[in-house]
Formats: sequence, C-alpha cells, structure tokens
Amino acid sequence: MRAYLASSIGVACTAALALPLALHPGPAHARAERTVAVGSTRSLPLRPLDSLDSLVGGGTDRSVAAGRGDAAVERGVTASGVRPFSLVGVVWDRPAAELRGRAQVRTRAVGGAWSPWRELLPYGDEAPDPDSPELRGARAHGGTAPLWVGASDAVEARVRPERAARADAGSDAGSDARAADAGAAALPSGLRLELIDPGEPPAPPGPDRAALRALPGHPAPTAGQPMPTAGGGAPTSGGGVPGPKPTVVGSPGPTVVGSPGRPSWGASGPSVNPSSPLTPSAKPTTPRPSVTTTPPPSALDTDADAEAATAAAARYSAPRPAIVTRAGWGADEKIRETGHVYSKTVKVAFIHHTVTGNNYACSQAPSVVRSIYRYHVKSLGWRDYGYNFTIDKCGKIYEGRSGGVTKAVRGAHTLGFNTNSMGVAVLGTFTSKKPSAKAVKAVAKLTAWKLGLFKRNPRGTTHLVSGGGNKYKKGANVKFHVIAGHRDGFATECPGKRLYKKLGSVRKTAARLQGR
Repeated sequence: MRAYLASSIGVACTAALALPLALHPGPAHARAERTVAVGSTRSLPLRPLDSLDSLVGGGTDRSVAAGRGDAAVERGVTASGVRPFSLVGVVWDRPAAELRGRAQVRTRAVGGAWSPWRELLPYGDEAPDPDSPELRGARAHGGTAPLWVGASDAVEARVRPERAARADAGSDAGSDARAADAGAAALPSGLRLELIDPGEPPAPPGPDRAALRALPGHPAPTAGQPMPTAGGGAPTSGGGVPGPKPTVVGSPGPTVVGSPGRPSWGASGPSVNPSSPLTPSAKPTTPRPSVTTTPPPSALDTDADAEAATAAAARYSAPRPAIVTRAGWGADEKIRETGHVYSKTVKVAFIHHTVTGNNYACSQAPSVVRSIYRYHVKSLGWRDYGYNFTIDKCGKIYEGRSGGVTKAVRGAHTLGFNTNSMGVAVLGTFTSKKPSAKAVKAVAKLTAWKLGLFKRNPRGTTHLVSGGGNKYKKGANVKFHVIAGHRDGFATECPGKRLYKKLGSVRKTAARLQGR
C-alpha cells in the first residue's frame, strides 16, 4: 500500500510540475480560463407611442394613425430601475431593411442625472458582405451603430419615421401636420432597444499567465534572423523546447504555404500621389472565394520556404507593436461561432471610427470593446467581433476578430470589401473631434507591421473587387490606397472627417517604419 501511495504521489507531483508547460495559450485553453468577464444583453421592444405630441404639438389624429398603420408610427420605450448597462443600440429583424427614420436615446447614469438626447447613427455600411453567410444567416439583424453611455440604470428611446414633404404653404397648420404625418415612411419590423452590460473586467493574471493577456512588441526581423511564430511567440530552440514567448491566444495553428493563414508574397501596388483621385477600373473581375478551414498539418513550411519568407519580410518590415489579446480584454469565447474564415491575403487596411462616442476613459476601453463584441454577436447576429483590430485614445491596440493576429482573417467592417482586407477601428467619433496623436501613431505602427507581413507598401495602391454596395456595384474592380478610409469604399462619413485627414501622415509614418 505504501509503495502504491508513494507511486501515486510521485505521479501527481510529476503532473503538477509539468503543468506550466501547458500554459502556452491556444483557443481551447483560453476558453477554459475563468477570468473571462460575463456580460449580458437585454432587449426592450419599441412600441407605438400613444401620442406624438413631440412631433406635431398637440396630438395626432388617430384616424390618420390608423390609416397609415403601426409601421409608420413613432415608436419608443421608457425603462427605469433596470440592471445597469453601458452600451445601447437599436436593432430590427431584417439586415437588408433600411431605417428610414431618426433613432435617439437618453440615459440616466447610475446614481446620477439624465443625459441629453443623443443620435444613434447608421451602421449598415460596417457589416459582413452582402452575399456572405454571415449576413444572410437566420441570426443576422439590422441595427444602428452602438453608443457607449457608461454605467446607466434608466433609458428612454424613440425612433421617428421620416416625414413626407409638407403640404403647400397655404395649408393651415393642422392639415399641414396631418399631411406630413400621413406620408411617414414605414419603419422596419421588430424594432427593439438593446442594453449591453459588458460585465466586470477580467482578473489580473498571475506572472506565469501574463502572456495570455497581451502580445509584447517584437523588433522587425532582419535577414538571417528567425521570424516570430504566427501567433507572436518566439521561435523554438534546439530540441523542441519552447521559447520564452507563447503563441497568440486564438491562433488556429502554424502558418501554412498556400493556405489562408500564410501571407501572399506577391508584389505590392505601385506608388501613387496620395492626393490623386482613385477611380474604379473599367473591367470588373470575379472575386475569389475565401477558404474556411484551419491550415492542415501536411502543408507546413519547408526550410527553404521559411528562409525565403524570412528574407522577403526582412527587407520591408516593421516591428510588431504590443497587442492586447482577446483574453486580455475579456472576450467571452462561448458566444461567437466556432472556426474562422480567411482571405488569401491582406491588400488594404480600412480605417474606421466606432462612432460609439468619445466619453470613455482609457481604463474603460476593454469594457467598450467587450460591449461592441457582444452587440455584434448577440444583437446583430454576426459570427464574431467585426473589426480585426481596435485602438483606444491612449494608443493601445486590441486584437479583434479571432483567428490569429498575423493571419488574413476576414472581418465584418467594410460592406462589399471585407475580402483581402483588414479593418482597424479607433474607439470614438471623429466627425468633429480630432483623434489623439497616440491613436494615430498606433494606427501607423499596426498597419506598418501587419501590411509588411503581406508585402504591402503603405504608400502604394492596389485593387479590390467589390461585393456590392452603395458606391461601387458588385464586381467592380476598385483602386484603393493600401491604407484607406472606410468612405473610400462606401458612401459614408466613416472614419470621420478629422480622422480621415490623418491618413496621409499615417501612410508616411507606416512606410518609414517599414524602412521605405
């Protein structure tokens, strides 16, 4: 018996000592951690309002309201004493339906006062491509942009339909109001207000788990120097002993020749004057379908391939900036779809603003990211977080959609141009407010590094094939700057006038960081 107990204890001790070797993070291990913040989503239906005093000043003729149907009636909701939430948005049933109306919301801070009414902006342009299963699936919904409101416990929301043209100037005030009311546009079905609680931030990791939280920056590789692993870890040393840095959380596996996980080392586009207009080419081409598989073990790099890739990347490459992993900002991996969808390469980095507002502290940024993630997945029905990367006002970079930060993960950020591109979103709204210098610098650092992996010149141009949108028809072969604004591919204000003006300096800085 003693011998048996001694043997059992020895086995247990050996297993315990071996545990640190299993801490190199992978998707399954990251999901098993109990440090993930648990959030919640609450949906409040928007119902027809009994009175439209706020619109016509004195009430609505109920016969007019009955004649035009509930779909054209202003809708709203008031709720107080609800579970605290921090982000709001309005959604509806069909993603293809257009909200021809004005959505507004005001909230009451926990233990504080009511905010003024604020607009919920359009969001149909930051979405999966029109023909993608992600947008055509049964779970997909339409919605406004989300708005960060901070910890709140009461809310009022209203959606007002667009009005038809007023009656002739000679009409009296009453008939004028009724004519405008009768011509109201129908609102989408299933309108509801989403209240998002991001949950508590993840607990700080122990020293042996710190690599699960952030990917530290790496210097740019040089000729003859091993490149970092696909997830950002250091190469293994002799005898197969892991190096000091583990691979990235969410990395689906090793980089593979000819697979969606391997950068395409084709030539970058020619340089162009950044101020020159970019127009679509006359001859459209057919987009290539993406691959939706994890790289197979049989396609691993050969030594010759690895050396060639290292030499090519070393010529024009940039240091990898520090990146907060999904585990670091507390992503709940259970709510997203399993698996990943990849493009063949990354040709364009589209720059966005999240239009979630600028009223957040840098310490709150992980909570904002968790809220947007929950809104994208649980409210809009997307497979995962839409953007590939997000940057806060203090210049901190966050991993977005899962699948590996070095890989060509297809996101849901630029309707019609998600294939062979990546989306970088800066937290905030930059229509009239200038983005911080730290955020702009982080955009340059991130794009210099990631585009360098795919042999792209940040000051160059390239072409993408449109999947359809309001600016370019499906199949159009469109010329873009390699670092482009969202508005370059879609008729939208995104990334805001003030951030868009910074893209010239971003291209210049990114090219310099690549050694060009």
